[in-house]
Amino acid sequence: MERAVYEQMAEYDQKHWWYRARREVLAALIERSVNPPKGAQILEIGCGTGHNLPMLGQFGNVEALELDEEARSIAEDRLGRSVMSAPLPELAGVPEGSFDLVGAFDVIEHIDDDHAALASIARLLKPGGKFIMTVPAHQWMWSAHDVVNHHKRRYSKRRLKKLIQASPLKLERAGYFNSLLFPVAVAERLSSKVRGKEDVDLKLPPKPLNTALEKSFAAERHLIARLPLPPGLSLFAVASAT
Repeated sequence: MERAVYEQMAEYDQKHWWYRARREVLAALIERSVNPPKGAQILEIGCGTGHNLPMLGQFGNVEALELDEEARSIAEDRLGRSVMSAPLPELAGVPEGSFDLVGAFDVIEHIDDDHAALASIARLLKPGGKFIMTVPAHQWMWSAHDVVNHHKRRYSKRRLKKLIQASPLKLERAGYFNSLLFPVAVAERLSSKVRGKEDVDLKLPPKPLNTALEKSFAAERHLIARLPLPPGLSLFAVASAT
């Protein structure tokens, strides 16, 4: 990703509605669809500044992996110990067969060979261990935001399911989230393209709007593990080691 993206992540990951609400949604998904064992060994791949690590720590003992040196330093402060550095799909030095849960949240879309990435991740899991991933949805939503984040692709639900089904993992669930705000996002994205001006910088909205957006997105935590959500900005998948 561009350096500015990491800088914005470090500045806003505790305040911006998207980060805050997504953590709540992911926590609900993990609790209800993954249900890690007590004392679970957990790995987050591509942890960025470590903003998900305290949330993951509710479910077990957390390790993390991040390539960017500055982001990794912030993550280490939050985790209280070293964060590994190993690229996908190689994951050299990461112990195989060691984790009950591996998470990759908006990571796989950055990797040239997503099939090789999932094959490597499968090797990290204990028998019966779970993998949870999120990716951006809808290739037709491609924008300058994807470019500055160095995305290789956005995913359809069908493509995501086929990716996992072609891997050593067993697909358990796949679906959309960030659905309630999807119509607003589509309208904004199309308007930006018509104007020929796409704003790629992450900005903190005024507090009342930030709070309203957070509540709207976070409301999906009550739904995501119970019923399929309509098309949204993102996709998730849960898979298990066979």
